[in-house]
Amino acid sequence: MRQCRFLSGGQQLSMKKFLVTGLLVWVPLGITFWVLNLIITTMDQTLLLLPKHWQPVNFLPFPVPGLGIILTFAVVFITGLLIRNVFGQRLWAASEMAMQHIPFVGSIYKGVKQVSDTLLSGSGNSFRQVLLVRYPHPDAWSLAFQTNVPHEVASKMDEEYVAVFIPTTPSPVNGFYFFVRKADTIVLDMTVDVALRSIVSMGVVSDVKPELTP
Repeated sequence: MRQCRFLSGGQQLSMKKFLVTGLLVWVPLGITFWVLNLIITTMDQTLLLLPKHWQPVNFLPFPVPGLGIILTFAVVFITGLLIRNVFGQRLWAASEMAMQHIPFVGSIYKGVKQVSDTLLSGSGNSFRQVLLVRYPHPDAWSLAFQTNVPHEVASKMDEEYVAVFIPTTPSPVNGFYFFVRKADTIVLDMTVDVALRSIVSMGVVSDVKPELTP
């Protein structure tokens, strides 16, 4: 007659710890490789833009992942190199003006360009500083980024207001745009990068180092 053996409470706890430890190792690795594979696969689709007789599949014995990234980097770099000279700037300015006059397309392009210029340009001042504002109710505080108040809006307000963008967690590209009284905000001595990392990580990642107790 076979005897059934049951794990003790301590053994079950140890197994649970081992499983959790294994998950903490493999989950970040798996997600990282999945994201990298998605990026490489997507970027490799740019190779299809090449003429058919120039595509790598015609002269390589086997497919090489990542060639699309090299092609994209080369195209972006060469584009930036050409636009930096006087002739390139004039040509691009004329192209932009023509595109902005195309119905429907021009309005989309103009809005997207303003956002990209703000986020990618070092001279952008969209996020002036990091603030604390009362949201979503008067007893709660949320991280927010101060942006620009349109002149038409500022002229209609009796008190001094600031425009704030409150990003959502964990996707900071979405959020809410509000006008709040400047007196009801708290200015933080925190960089935009640190605030974004805190929002994306849901507060888990922090640049504040704990003090060592003697």
